[in-house]
Amino acid sequence: MPSAEHPYIGRFAPSPTGPLHIGSLIGALASFLDARANHGQWLLRMENIDPPREIAGSDERILNTLRRHGLHWDGPMLEQSTRSKAYDAALQTLLDAGLAFRCSCSRRQLAEFEGIHRGHCVAEVNPNDCAIRLAVPDELWQAHDRLQTPIQQNLARDVGDFILKRRDGYYAYQLAVVVDDAFQGITHVVRGSDLWVSTPRQRFLQQQLGFSSPSYLHFPVIIGSDGHKLSKQTFAAAVDDSRACDNLLLALRFLNQPLPTGPNTASVEAILEHAIQHWDTRYLPPFMGQPESNFY
Repeated sequence: MPSAEHPYIGRFAPSPTGPLHIGSLIGALASFLDARANHGQWLLRMENIDPPREIAGSDERILNTLRRHGLHWDGPMLEQSTRSKAYDAALQTLLDAGLAFRCSCSRRQLAEFEGIHRGHCVAEVNPNDCAIRLAVPDELWQAHDRLQTPIQQNLARDVGDFILKRRDGYYAYQLAVVVDDAFQGITHVVRGSDLWVSTPRQRFLQQQLGFSSPSYLHFPVIIGSDGHKLSKQTFAAAVDDSRACDNLLLALRFLNQPLPTGPNTASVEAILEHAIQHWDTRYLPPFMGQPESNFY
C-alpha cells in the first residue's frame, strides 16, 4: 500500500485519435478514483506519438471532457510528442548493450512464422528502412495484478522480438509507455483489461532499462453489441459532456461501485466525493469484458 515513503502516483494516458467514449471515460474514472482514494497524485499524459492516427482537435476535446466530469489532474500534462530525446536515449542504451537490434523484416516475410519474430531476421537489414526490435528470451515471464489472475507468457514463443521503433520512424507504444511511466514516477497503473496481455513484455523492457515495475490493476472493458471493445476505431459514440452526472453514474455502475443517492447525485463534485469515499476494488467485476447494453 502507498505510504509517506512510497506515495501513490497514478496516471491516465489517452491518445488524441478522437473524443473520449464511455469506455475511455470509465478508464479515466477508475484510475482517478484509485489515486484519490489512496491520497495519491493523478497525472495526465497525452499519448500523441502516432500523428497518422491523430485527429486534429481531439486533445482539447479530451481535456474538456475530463474537466466537465470533474476529473482534474495534478501538475502539467505530459505530451509524448515532446519526449523523442528520452526515447532515443533508451533505444541507444538497448542497442549499445546488444539487447535491441535493427530489423528490415516485413509482415509478409514473417507470415510463415505466424507473424512472430523469433531471434533471426529473414531479410537483410537496410539501415535506411528498418525497425528497432527488442530481443526477448525463450522463457516464461509473469505479471501480477490486483484484480486479474497472474498472466504468464513465453516471450519468444507468444510475443517474439517486439518493435520499439517502427520502420516509418514513429516510436512504438511499448517503448513510450515504459519510458514515460519511469520518468513520471508512476507507482500504480489502472487501465483496461485489453492491455493486460502487454504487461509481461512491459515488465521485461522495464528490467532491461533498469526501471522498477509499477503495481497493475486491469479492470474489465466495456464491449459493444458486436462483442468487441468499444473504441474510436470502431466509431464508438463520443461522451455527451452535457450529461456529465449521468455519465459518471453509468461508469460507477459498470465498475460495480456503490452509487450515491438523493442530493449526492446533483453535481459531479458530489458524485465524485461519494465515489472516492466508497471506492473498493474488491467490488470490481473480474471478467475481461462487459456488454455495453447491460449498463443503459
